[in-house]
Amino acid sequence: MTAVLAAAALMLTAGCSSGGQGRPEWAGRTAEGTAPGASSPRATESVPPAEGSVRVLRTVAGGLRTPWGLAALPGGGLLVSSRNEGTISRIDTRTGRTTVLGTVSGVSPAGEGGLLGIALSPGYASDHMVYAYFTSASDNRIVRMRYDERKPAGEQLSAPDTVFKGIPKGLIHNGGRIAFGPDGMLYAGTGESGRKGLAQDRKSLGGKILRLTPDGEPAPGNPFPGSPVYSYGHRNVQGLAWDGRQRLFASEFGQDTWDELNAIKPGGNYGWPRAEGRSSDPSFQNPVAQWPTDDASPSGIACVRGVIWMAGLKGERLWRVPLNGTSASAAPQAFLTGAYGRLRTVVAAGGDRLWLVTSNTDGRGHPRKGDDRVLELRVR
Repeated sequence: MTAVLAAAALMLTAGCSSGGQGRPEWAGRTAEGTAPGASSPRATESVPPAEGSVRVLRTVAGGLRTPWGLAALPGGGLLVSSRNEGTISRIDTRTGRTTVLGTVSGVSPAGEGGLLGIALSPGYASDHMVYAYFTSASDNRIVRMRYDERKPAGEQLSAPDTVFKGIPKGLIHNGGRIAFGPDGMLYAGTGESGRKGLAQDRKSLGGKILRLTPDGEPAPGNPFPGSPVYSYGHRNVQGLAWDGRQRLFASEFGQDTWDELNAIKPGGNYGWPRAEGRSSDPSFQNPVAQWPTDDASPSGIACVRGVIWMAGLKGERLWRVPLNGTSASAAPQAFLTGAYGRLRTVVAAGGDRLWLVTSNTDGRGHPRKGDDRVLELRVR
């Protein structure tokens, strides 16, 4: 528990972790989106510039196959998961060398399923545990494995220990992003697996954001006692990030009309399938920003200095959304449009930098030899 609290404190001091078609929209009013114990917005909260910039510093590593999740190691280096191959590899960020740590047993890739998000334990410095979300033969589940650098390459991951199981699986909408929040709890974005009704069913794990202890139990303070469900009414959540005041944001795939960036309110209902994008129904939480699906199809998100950066798959661009509390303070801005193909995952790299992972070998892109890569960006 001491390690969990220490990790949470480190994250806090680090800061952050319906209209016309064809253009994104942003909300003009604030939605609540605080985690249990989070501080409230203040009038003195700084607002980032309305417009920003992106500079590609370098290609860190290339030749990746179906990369999906990314986690930065505290001593340097990156871990990356391969959706279809079921492997986790380590990237040396100085040389670009990629070494396979091992294959995660039990992964059953098909359609959009396979080995998806990864995250490091809050106590990684002492326990060396790597968490992973993957599709098995029967469900989507979360496991953890010990990473032992002393063992030979390919054998450095222990057998997976199942932490949480029973998340509905499908050929589509498997969710898959996992992240430890500033409170030391494990959050997971799930999809409704193509069965729309699951999103509104609070007894189902599909179409939800889940909040768990590191051991996979429903976290203390969850909005529905005894339940891991933190928010519901989601179609397919694939991005999770917190700002410097512990407020949670999530990206979500729409169907044919609107993709969404949401500020997550504990117990909030985000409308799917009864609403896609903004709704006049007061029982639903409206998005911070929304995009036509051709412009986004969002996956990973990261928060850097009060700005949400959102990777777009079909949209093949990186979106910048400046925040004022839990509202967008200016219209979203697009960068790198079409330059690197489909963009899957974005992770804060410290200061004004981001790690960005492409996704052109996932069966929906137009792969060229070795064109899935990790990029290092400077952003503002």
